[in-house]
Amino acid sequence: MIYTVKINDKEYEVEVEKGVANVLKTTVITQQAAPVAAPQSAVTAPSPQQSQTAVAGGTVIKSPMPGTILDIKTGAGTQVKKGQLLLILEAMKMENEIVAPSDGVVVQVIAAKGASVATDDALLVIQ
Repeated sequence: MIYTVKINDKEYEVEVEKGVANVLKTTVITQQAAPVAAPQSAVTAPSPQQSQTAVAGGTVIKSPMPGTILDIKTGAGTQVKKGQLLLILEAMKMENEIVAPSDGVVVQVIAAKGASVATDDALLVIQ
């Protein structure tokens, strides 16, 4: 039997006979439509293992892993202390606490409760 399989930006035509698979053809898929930006709203925060990027408006707290935002414990304009719980990220059926990396004020909450996030997605900004 011949199957067409799409993985990332490639399409593979695969022939399978008696448990043996042979790739017949590989095609690179090009996207013609412009990507749509995801809406940004709600509150989120960092953990000690999380990535952080300093920007003119503050420090961007990024998701350390892919998951779902279960709860947001802070909001824009809120003063936070180092180690304070900012949000809860569910990943691999575990609840991970994202905490403030330093004292400051939450400038912007980017992630929303219930939103799915990928590794290094911006969650919030602290100044």
